[in-house]
Amino acid sequence: METKDQTPHINVDFFEDLTGDISKSAQSGIEEIGTRIKTLRQEKGLSVDELSNMTGFDVKLLSQIENNEVQPQLGAVMKLSKALDSAFGRLVSGVGEKLYSITRKGEQKTVSRSTSQKGQKNLYTYKTLAPEVKGRHMEALLVQLEENPEEEASVHGGEEFIYVLNGEVMLKIGEDRFDLEPGDSAYYLSTTPHVLGSQNGSATILAVLYEG
Repeated sequence: METKDQTPHINVDFFEDLTGDISKSAQSGIEEIGTRIKTLRQEKGLSVDELSNMTGFDVKLLSQIENNEVQPQLGAVMKLSKALDSAFGRLVSGVGEKLYSITRKGEQKTVSRSTSQKGQKNLYTYKTLAPEVKGRHMEALLVQLEENPEEEASVHGGEEFIYVLNGEVMLKIGEDRFDLEPGDSAYYLSTTPHVLGSQNGSATILAVLYEG
């Protein structure tokens, strides 16, 4: 019987230490993202209730995000950035100051992990690959996906491109479901409800998000 070649289409040795790097350094980034959201909300003179009305997020959930009890998914961060009139990248990885960005392997910045809304299930962990560029409208991320049994859907403005580096990925776009393997990619409008997760254990993808 013919066996399917599982060799990735690109050399992924570059990413072999991904899990170790993230586990060592994730905590500082996790603290920053909730703080940035709270700081921007206060700068705009908005209460948590007002931000809830603007985004549709529950007041309790927003308080948990600001207190770092729940780590928001990227779709939620995009919604919050729109409501706060802030660039998505500022919330994800801070304000850039350069015209370009060259990111070496040892310089990748761990940003955060994202959890389910109950805060009990780690869904993915991500690193930003170009945090220094000023006024950017795209965010390039290296994402380690975990299994997502509850299949929490995300919907927000913008567009997304993903490329599978290793592992098996489950992607749902609307009612359509796709099983993606290393070398597979997908491009979709983020306004369509979508779900991402690993099929078994963990998987790694390159993700590029455009605010629109």
